[in-house]
Amino acid sequence: MLTLDHLAISARTLDEGTAAVEAALGVPLAPGGQHPHMATHNRLLSLGPDLYLEVIAADPAQPRPAWPRWFDLDRFTGPPRLTNWICRCDDLDAALAMSPPGTGTPVALARGDFRWRMAVPDTGILPYDNTFPALIEWQGAAHPAPRLPDLGVRLIGLEITHPDADGLRHALKGCLADPRPTDPWLTISAGPPGMRARLSTPQGERLLA
Repeated sequence: MLTLDHLAISARTLDEGTAAVEAALGVPLAPGGQHPHMATHNRLLSLGPDLYLEVIAADPAQPRPAWPRWFDLDRFTGPPRLTNWICRCDDLDAALAMSPPGTGTPVALARGDFRWRMAVPDTGILPYDNTFPALIEWQGAAHPAPRLPDLGVRLIGLEITHPDADGLRHALKGCLADPRPTDPWLTISAGPPGMRARLSTPQGERLLA
């Protein structure tokens, strides 16, 4: 079964993405790190003890990989925006067997003492125009969320739109088991591919899209 793990805000540069999210939410982001396999880097924000948000961008200090970066970052243009949701599972291979074609191939990754396997599409583009979740399996007990300073930001709801909303709902049926304080915390409706997150912050409710 899948559980929401984190949200990804993509940006052309990490500084641009960090500034946009900090301005939108009114809180500072914590340091993240580099991902050598993908030549990306990130900054992080706690959304509670088991959930976080990352701002991610291509890292110009690292050589461009010979394969597509995750989250379709090689083709990213425009202002920083919410592009992906990432769900964790206990058995990545089993989760992939229940997922649409193109969800990805498992790749073993590491950053500091974090170890994880992630399904990365060969094209960098997840099914349903990137609105299907990326899948991650953490190795061991280390996870970023409990290590981040808690600044009081929480996810209220995630809203996803896609022209084939029925198909996306069907692809997730029976796979997603994530009780959140707000029910339903996830809504999927027809529309252009996209997503937005409603968040509570010390400054009030905010929207990231």
